[in-house]
Amino acid sequence: MVAETLRPIAVLTGPTGTGKSGFALRLASEFPIEIVSVDSAQVYRGLDIGSAKPDAAERAAVPHHLIDLVEPHESYSAGQFVRDAAKAIADIEARGRVPLLVGGTMLYLRALMGGIATLPQGSDAIRAEIDAEAGRRGWPAMHARLAEVDAAAAARIHPNDAQRIQRALEVFAVGGRPISELQRVGTRSPLAREFRCAALIPHDRARLHIALSQRFENMMAAGLLDEVRRLMARGDLTEDHPSMRAVGYRQLWSHLAGAYPLETAVARATAATRQLAKRQMTWLRSMPDIHAFDPYDLQSFVGLRESLIASFERG
Repeated sequence: MVAETLRPIAVLTGPTGTGKSGFALRLASEFPIEIVSVDSAQVYRGLDIGSAKPDAAERAAVPHHLIDLVEPHESYSAGQFVRDAAKAIADIEARGRVPLLVGGTMLYLRALMGGIATLPQGSDAIRAEIDAEAGRRGWPAMHARLAEVDAAAAARIHPNDAQRIQRALEVFAVGGRPISELQRVGTRSPLAREFRCAALIPHDRARLHIALSQRFENMMAAGLLDEVRRLMARGDLTEDHPSMRAVGYRQLWSHLAGAYPLETAVARATAATRQLAKRQMTWLRSMPDIHAFDPYDLQSFVGLRESLIASFERG
């Protein structure tokens, strides 16, 4: 069978807190679906409450993939996600079932649908030099250095994101070209498949903000602070690890480290969640061939269901 005869890969995405997982679970009660998570926090073991990870009962009812892949002190890249997602999709289809990609990590989704940049091979020696300089000057200073050679990359990388700063500086040192330039023009398609992408994009921004605030309150009531406390107690994590920069975890970590009161942490986490949702919606609106549906409109939900069903039944 050639790739052109295969059914499209169905994707359900949208900003955080719009009910993607719940809708996917309802669809799975009607169709032989297995869910492939597209969530950069759910790949980490121990990040359960703050990542809205499906619970044991949900995972028993519907198979979920790409959850609990690595320990929180380990790194996990978009390239790894593409490889893992491709394997999960192939395995699901080999069993005669239907994969449904669900989540809002746009970096992962973009890598899977649009390709991954072809970057120069890494250099242990250059990485060691960058690490040594960062040890002397700090990662914010290295971020400033990155801004001098690749302003576009620096604009989207946090000044304390050691892993991504290091990689961007390494790419420039090895190849002499900015990583942002290579990511724009040097891509390869990881899957020769059509994607049918449905997105939950609320028209009522105020209603989304209320829902996000309530969602974080529910996470706190469910024990999110204790979850972060347990992660701190492991002893192998710092606030600079990618897992601990996830929204909610970062702010509560700072509170537990004594940076500010709990009320401030909650307010900052809620604001950061809203900012994340805004960035996700901005990216989705710029995405071609996306089918947008309002999660707060019942008729729109009917259209969403029909759109995804069309993907399931083609092939």
